[in-house]
Amino acid sequence: MPREFSRIDRIGDQMQRELAQLIQREVKDPRVGMVTVNAVKVSRDLGYADIYVSLLTTEELTEESPQVKDSLAVLNKASGFLRGQVGRAMKLRVTPQLRFHFDSLLGHSRHMDNLIREAVGDKPAVDRDDEAGDDRSSDDPERDA
Repeated sequence: MPREFSRIDRIGDQMQRELAQLIQREVKDPRVGMVTVNAVKVSRDLGYADIYVSLLTTEELTEESPQVKDSLAVLNKASGFLRGQVGRAMKLRVTPQLRFHFDSLLGHSRHMDNLIREAVGDKPAVDRDDEAGDDRSSDDPERDA
């Protein structure tokens, strides 16, 4: 019986958990800030892993922001240390080289959400009052069966 996820996917998921803990506990550089590891994409030959991170701030960040550039520079510089720690924690024979990237998906989703709100407005698509008052269970014999 085949497994639900391939070995590469399982390694990526475990690597994501390990890196999130390591970055939080071991990387002491103040330029990093609050980093969230969103995804890890591991190559098929385990040669490299692309780690997508986002920063927790109140302002909208892009890849050109100085805060993002500083954080990525620190993480890429610490990638050798993090690679060794991940290799020991996961007991992998071959540990991929780590490449950190800024995940701009959160910014895109906020932008799309704002566009939808401008087009539709804040009115919900379905009124909650209509759902509560629409009780057909006693009238519809197919529902009772």
